[in-house]
Amino acid sequence: MFEQLFRCPRAIKRKFNAPFLEDRLRYLAYRAAQGTTQKVLRDISCRQLAIIKYLNLKDNDHIFTFKELETAARCWANDRMLRLKGVAYATYKSIFIKHAKKWLRFLGRVKAPESFIPPQVIEYVDFMRKEQDLCETTICHRRQELQKFFSRIKEDPGQFLARLTPAQLDAIQIQKFHHEKYSKSTIQHCATTLRTFFRYAERQGWCRHGIADSIRSPRIYKHATLPSSPSWEDVQRLLKTTEGDSPLNIRNRAIILLLAVYGLRAGEVRRLRLDDIDWEHETFCVKRLKFGPIQRFPLVKTIKQALIRYLEKVRPQHTNYREIFLIMHPPFTPMKDLFYTVSSRWKLFNVAIKKHGPHSLRRACATRLINQGASLKTIADQLGHRDLETTRIYAKVDLTRLREVADFDLRGVL
Repeated sequence: MFEQLFRCPRAIKRKFNAPFLEDRLRYLAYRAAQGTTQKVLRDISCRQLAIIKYLNLKDNDHIFTFKELETAARCWANDRMLRLKGVAYATYKSIFIKHAKKWLRFLGRVKAPESFIPPQVIEYVDFMRKEQDLCETTICHRRQELQKFFSRIKEDPGQFLARLTPAQLDAIQIQKFHHEKYSKSTIQHCATTLRTFFRYAERQGWCRHGIADSIRSPRIYKHATLPSSPSWEDVQRLLKTTEGDSPLNIRNRAIILLLAVYGLRAGEVRRLRLDDIDWEHETFCVKRLKFGPIQRFPLVKTIKQALIRYLEKVRPQHTNYREIFLIMHPPFTPMKDLFYTVSSRWKLFNVAIKKHGPHSLRRACATRLINQGASLKTIADQLGHRDLETTRIYAKVDLTRLREVADFDLRGVL
């Protein structure tokens, strides 16, 4: 195996002489059978030696926790940062954790973190789903936030809620926000989640009255910030980076077109399936993430051509996955994130936008519709908004219309 991956005799000898030879070879053979490329296998082989060293891996039955993996990853990342430059610390750390998790899981030597959910949270989740009829995305976000909150509590959740005072709750939140950097909007989101939970807890008699009303969050004024939206000219420049015959460019061009032309959310693009496209009638369906209904769009010629090119030339033919967009290397699973797909290309330009992810293209789509004179109702339907007030966020400042006002000759009017 090592002779196939490495050319340098010293590198091959070092791999053969390192500890856990059999376990390393078994894992490499397993990954090779999954279709992993030789480049990735070489990387795995090198990372295995770092994992052995920084975790002090020994021939025993010790099961590692995620906390131990994180501690070792920090040490490895610190050492790498001293020798190499140009890569962020977080990137080094995530590389180590990724490889360590996969290899140690294969060996059965890593303990999954306990995802304890208090019964009170389970009941509240059931209430949100059955009584409030909230979308699954909102329910999931709130459940995760409440899990994080209760994970910091070392006692029984029922007893904790019964004796909790507003001052104690404030102290818990202040400690959390002191150790971690949060934006005002994130703090507001956390406070809203806790406030809605404690209102339910008060009605159920789990905690004393007044807890929910005592939760304060930073005030964020409506329309206080300027929209961070790229112009349509910027979007066209972005699309030019996807020209050519590179498989990655062919796939990413189809993705970026769907995001920009239709204003779809990243998750809606990731979840698009082959069955959602009606080639005969030139339409496709999108299941909206926020409130569930299925929406049908016309398949414009440019995007149809981009999709056909991707499906014929790039997407693997022999796969059981029905999702349209798959990762570019074996085992060709559905894409889990589109952030880097867009952000890596934005960073090639000096575009004055705060957010470089897929949502920037959704904002660009909304701004373009506004500048073309579309009504808020039309834009809301295009973006899948239930409430027009949500659409107004995208129309906070219509720069094109403002320029028209600025150019208007007011002489004779005043």
